[in-house]
Amino acid sequence: MYKNLRGHPGVVLAAVAVAQFAVALDLSVVNVALPAMRTALGFAPLDLSWVVHAYALTLGGFLLLGGRASDLYGRRRLFALGLAVFGLFSLAGGLAQAPWQLIAARAGQGLGAAAATPATLALLTTTFTEGPQRVRALGVWSGVNAVGGAVGVLAGGLLTEYAGWRWVMLINLPIVAVALALVAAGAPADARPARRERLDVLGAVLATGGAGLLVLGVVRTDAQGWGSAATWAMLVAATALLAAFAYAESRAPAPLLRLGLLRSRWVAGANVLVFFSTAGQFAAFYFVSLYLQQVLGMGAAATGAAFLPFCASLVAGSLVATRVTAARTPRAALVPGALLAAAGLAWFAFISPDGGFLTDVLGPCVITGVGVGLVIAPIVAAATTGVAAREAGMASGLMNSSRQLGGCIGLAALATLAAHRTGTATDPAALNDGYALGLAVAAALFLIAAVVAIGVLPRRRTGTPAPRPAAPAQNRLEGTPS
Repeated sequence: MYKNLRGHPGVVLAAVAVAQFAVALDLSVVNVALPAMRTALGFAPLDLSWVVHAYALTLGGFLLLGGRASDLYGRRRLFALGLAVFGLFSLAGGLAQAPWQLIAARAGQGLGAAAATPATLALLTTTFTEGPQRVRALGVWSGVNAVGGAVGVLAGGLLTEYAGWRWVMLINLPIVAVALALVAAGAPADARPARRERLDVLGAVLATGGAGLLVLGVVRTDAQGWGSAATWAMLVAATALLAAFAYAESRAPAPLLRLGLLRSRWVAGANVLVFFSTAGQFAAFYFVSLYLQQVLGMGAAATGAAFLPFCASLVAGSLVATRVTAARTPRAALVPGALLAAAGLAWFAFISPDGGFLTDVLGPCVITGVGVGLVIAPIVAAATTGVAAREAGMASGLMNSSRQLGGCIGLAALATLAAHRTGTATDPAALNDGYALGLAVAAALFLIAAVVAIGVLPRRRTGTPAPRPAAPAQNRLEGTPS
């Protein structure tokens, strides 16, 4: 589909890194600003969570669609369009005067991110050849993705305390402008296909509806509980839609997700692994942030600053993982990384209501950060190993969907578990018990990820490719996959 033109690889990598930083930043930057948003705009207590949920819902629901659209309509085109939408709604959120306006802006940001995120990864996999060059590029993407989420906590605290809550939205505008300028300067133009494959509309409706209902059902458990009829109705409906999606894709001539892709042990194993590891990672961010503020009594800016050792150790782990993966395989970094992250979170589970940053946070923060860095850097390389360039967006959309669904489901499930342990008590000791339990279960999720890495991922890079059946002549496109 695409001409064999790579543009300027260094500029493409810079554009992708800047864009992914903005998308990852927005997953966490608003969390610390929520109390200020509630006061300024007059949010009802139960409505405030929708500032977070609206973004997660549209991002998780449209990632598969965004990934396939980037394959069909052009990676550079979807990248630029998604970023423009993301920036426009960031501006709208910064100017919001009512709760519904901010929630709508967050939903728009998620929609833009769902278009841009798979395109960023697809641009990398088609710009850099498979092997050490691609591993290094994907290591940068993964590291920026994780650091963006961690820096979001720091930036949210500093911006809220010293500039005002609106800047947690407006900060995206210069970042988006830089990314758009870089992609315009360095990314190759999208080639025109000889014949356009039609987007799988039925698959898009079923996948978006199923994933959206799954995210919605899970994130609303904070208000409705896991045992409510409304929760189960949404989860059953989501399961039915996703089952219908799988059936439809098995018969579609140009599917949104080719099920044969999952026959690759690299692709299947990486998606299961990223689901469990992200579930543990998102929950850990949440519980540690609450522990610092509600048990240790730290302010917003201090809480953000407390995550700096995690960011530094995560970068260190990512650098090591990139070297290991380039020399050997993603599995060689994923197994020790998942085990190290599990050990760090298990250490976190011994937090104390009478503790402090140096005694209860710094050590496990460094260990967990290195472990997470070892996991996130090679996971993208694993998820795209053996995938043809024409399906790079498809594989990217699948991996990012697994990441988003894992984060949402893990956070909601563990938050409910912690709340059940805490009960109605609000004293630091009771809160500490709930957070400690959540962190212990997060450690168990990383142990499951390690088991998946050991048992499913091939020992050699060549492993099991994901062959694609020969397309009918009328559906073949011009250009040699890069």
